[in-house]
Amino acid sequence: MTVKASLNAPLLLEPTQVDYVLLDSGHGRKLERLGGVVSNRPEPQAVWAPKLPESEWKKAVAVFAPKANDEDGDSGNWEVAKGVPDAWDVSYGKLIFKGRLTPFRHLGCFPDQSPQWAWLEQTIKPGMKVLNLFGYTGVASMVAAAAGAEVTHVDASKKAIGYGRENLELNGMKDAKIRWMLDDCFAFVAREVRRGNSYDIIIMDPPKYGRGPDGERWDFFGGMPEFLENIAKLTKPQGHVWLTAYALRVSSVALGTMLAETMPKGTTEIGEFVSVDNFGRRFTNSMWARWNGRA
Repeated sequence: MTVKASLNAPLLLEPTQVDYVLLDSGHGRKLERLGGVVSNRPEPQAVWAPKLPESEWKKAVAVFAPKANDEDGDSGNWEVAKGVPDAWDVSYGKLIFKGRLTPFRHLGCFPDQSPQWAWLEQTIKPGMKVLNLFGYTGVASMVAAAAGAEVTHVDASKKAIGYGRENLELNGMKDAKIRWMLDDCFAFVAREVRRGNSYDIIIMDPPKYGRGPDGERWDFFGGMPEFLENIAKLTKPQGHVWLTAYALRVSSVALGTMLAETMPKGTTEIGEFVSVDNFGRRFTNSMWARWNGRA
């Protein structure tokens, strides 16, 4: 029996060039520093014991307390020490963006995805067209624009897009070629196909469930097949598609198979974005698959 999807062994990618350190982990928590802020957040995969003494963990100025009925620890409240700013500077290479404490335990960015940012810098040539779907606060969009790309950033959150614009201003990039689109990604992609547009690079980090700005509903497992069919139509033959899945019970093998089965001829790589604490313990933050077209 032949199988169309031929995949490599998963590649484990660790944070790079970003001002982030996973100080310790254990007992279902992680102690980390992003920029100048030390936080303590839930991490269900940290099933081992912490290495640092309790006194070090108490130095966290922001501690996330999940709701009692939330198994994954994604929703809850932050307990914040006095004087901690609502937003603070974080560096990636020569760029700066804002870290923030969000109601869903996030920090306003995903530093574990910095290997993707580095790949964008290495891959982009001036004038390339990049589409960033479910783009959140736009760090990847800013990195791509700084590398010379013409970027289209799509997200259903007006607040997230506002934060993305703020990140640009921090770097004096008001004239960067980024088109900010407050839109439902599924609907936007379908319209782009009808318009006959195409992109050199498409990156996307879809949630498990979501809503568009006009109440449109998104379901990863129900909507992804049709969504990827349109992505294939939007991607240039020599282009690249990078799909990331965060907080989903899906393997990188499954993501890679979806891409390989949907996209034209090319190669498909799979892997995981992982964090490594100061004592060498690793856990996965998200899965990814990348399709590379043939030049």
